[in-house]
Amino acid sequence: MSNLLSPLSSLPALNRSAPLGGGADLPAANRSGAFGQVLADVATPTSVVQAQGGDTLIGLVKAHYRQNQQPITEGQAMRLAHQVAAHNQIENPDLILTGQKIDFSALQMPALARANPPGPLDLNAQSAQLVKQLNTSGEPTLTANALATRPTWWSANAAAQGNHPLLERTLNRAVAKGFVPSAQLPAVRDRVMALADRYNFQPDDFARLTLMESGGMNPQATNGSCHGIIQFCDGENRGAASVGLKDNPRSILGMGLLQQLDLVDRYFSQAGLRVNGPPVGLDDLYLTVLTPAAKKETRPNAPLPIAGPQARYLHVGQDTRGPITRNSILAGLHRLTDALLPPLPAPANAVMGSASKNQVTRLYDDVAQAAPTTLR
Repeated sequence: MSNLLSPLSSLPALNRSAPLGGGADLPAANRSGAFGQVLADVATPTSVVQAQGGDTLIGLVKAHYRQNQQPITEGQAMRLAHQVAAHNQIENPDLILTGQKIDFSALQMPALARANPPGPLDLNAQSAQLVKQLNTSGEPTLTANALATRPTWWSANAAAQGNHPLLERTLNRAVAKGFVPSAQLPAVRDRVMALADRYNFQPDDFARLTLMESGGMNPQATNGSCHGIIQFCDGENRGAASVGLKDNPRSILGMGLLQQLDLVDRYFSQAGLRVNGPPVGLDDLYLTVLTPAAKKETRPNAPLPIAGPQARYLHVGQDTRGPITRNSILAGLHRLTDALLPPLPAPANAVMGSASKNQVTRLYDDVAQAAPTTLR
């Protein structure tokens, strides 16, 4: 689990000066586009941030404060994000577009230092060969941009209509292995479903995540420095600290599964998942736990900035000397699920490798029933 800043309480006052120009007289439908772009273009250049893939207003506000080592709470960041949106005549603070220019001069902070958007891949020969191997392996893959075909909600999926076979089998396995008392199973199921609804991810994807991190909902899982069902790690500004357990991270191991799911809720909110936000795919859900900053790289076969080595399943070709990509994460999560859970029975009317247009939301949804590959 990657570094996270633990939110604190103080907050400098926001400059409440009126927006530049006459945008208030524009029709509402045009304010977030025409006026907002003009405002950004005429603002002090160093105060303008050009949104990159995966950016949110609240995240950019937090980035300004982190850069200047200033504490800020989630509520304060949300309030400032709404005020920055108003200053830029952005109608919906929860929606900014890649490439959109946003003026943050009202924060009265130094310019935000940002890396340039990722350019062409620069791989060594071994990594390039492993990526090429993945591209031709028949593994679960994403399309050209991991976020390009994400739906507005998961309602097109059978999973959104109460059918969660992987979650059910993961929970049953957890009971069989003694990870959770059978009497708590309905409450645990309800808690996972509530999290999935709150943050807009698929319950089966959360099951896959926990199979990788803790062998499937095991609250006692630990590697000595990371603990619990999603492996809250020790250390400054890491997972345990983000949920208020910086000084006693191993206390997580004394908590039951329901208590740890409450910590997962707190962690997700700190790591940038938005309540009732856009759909979160399996790759982004897992990266939220592994290395949230890596979500900014959306190319499916681009090496991600993840400290390693990690579990071999996550690396291209299961070679820990190779890179980790979004596609290799998807392949690894599916492969491990196949290894730990019995194979899913294929529906009688299923055609391997295809699905109706109404059912396809992301490519990895289409491969959950594929046979394990022989890639090594």
